[in-house]
Amino acid sequence: MATNDWSGVHPQAIVDPSAKLADNVTVGPWTYIGPNVEIGEGTEILSHVVVKGPTVIGRNNRIFQFCSIGEECQDKKYAGEPTTLVIGDNNVIRENCTIHRGTVQDRGETRVGSNNLLMAYVHVAHDCVIGDNIILANCATLAGHVKVGDHAILGGGTMVHQFCNIGPHSMAAGGSIVLKDIPAYVMAAGQSAEPHGMNVEGLKRRGFDKEVLMILRRAYKVIYRQGLTTEQAVETLEDAYADTPEVRVLIDSLRGAHRGIIR
Repeated sequence: MATNDWSGVHPQAIVDPSAKLADNVTVGPWTYIGPNVEIGEGTEILSHVVVKGPTVIGRNNRIFQFCSIGEECQDKKYAGEPTTLVIGDNNVIRENCTIHRGTVQDRGETRVGSNNLLMAYVHVAHDCVIGDNIILANCATLAGHVKVGDHAILGGGTMVHQFCNIGPHSMAAGGSIVLKDIPAYVMAAGQSAEPHGMNVEGLKRRGFDKEVLMILRRAYKVIYRQGLTTEQAVETLEDAYADTPEVRVLIDSLRGAHRGIIR
């Protein structure tokens, strides 16, 4: 991947000699690329960006000005261990975003997948795991150890408590404070966030057919309208819809809710 072809590096950028830049990487003026950084083909890093390692950035990303990528985390237990940040392909990371490396108390790695949009001032703390095709709107803030599933959307100013899971295809309205897990497909809003039905419009845009949407609506009622505990709801969904892959995704998000789910 890395060829150290630095023809796209602006003369006023500072790139550590040990950094590995693949073909067609662009680095803007006054950007700093530190040691133990690897950047994939076609990635564009604009001016005034700081990238520290160990960090691996994939292909065809765009990182805008004043971002801090791969800095050590803000966890007081961190003692300089060589933890990592891994970013996938085709991400857009807008102005003033901060993405920190992991800690040895967890997986030792913060990971951002591919095809994501992180709008301005987004913060991704240590040991977070961000999937693919996710939108984090302006000022969304993820505390440590948060997991965000594929196709999730967090509105502007959303704040997520540490160790929470945001399920695939879920959505949180702007200004939400998320203190417990949001199950897959569920819309959430409020301070603290509460469930507000299934993310039906988003699922329609992604090609979910009418029968599956009907089943997911029924599944939502099992979880939130029948007075069941989460464990009882999982058992009911297993009995009724075990052969429906989309419900299996929902069940998995419920089983993994160690902090409990929003209610």
